[in-house]
Amino acid sequence: MQLTTTSKPRKSFIRYAFASAALALAAVAAALAAGVTPAQAATFVHRPDAQVLVFMAPLTLLLLAMLFEVARIALRGALPAQAPTRRPPRRPWSPGRGEG
Repeated sequence: MQLTTTSKPRKSFIRYAFASAALALAAVAAALAAGVTPAQAATFVHRPDAQVLVFMAPLTLLLLAMLFEVARIALRGALPAQAPTRRPPRRPWSPGRGEG
């Protein structure tokens, strides 16, 4: 019986998954310890400021991530060269069904 190891990117993803789950669990525990109940959270969400925050926070994070990636690529130097597209080799013509 041979044991296979998990690839490095997969191990990294598993670590991030566990870390994000632990962070979410800690946030829930902190909210419960602070006395935030679902009823209080529901009344908070109906306020216009909270609705704008719920819409704008992920949008802002996405914009910042895109700006970070653009800056990283620009500061790294030239863009990587794209490989030319491969054309399938031409086969000589041969008659098909009912031809020639």
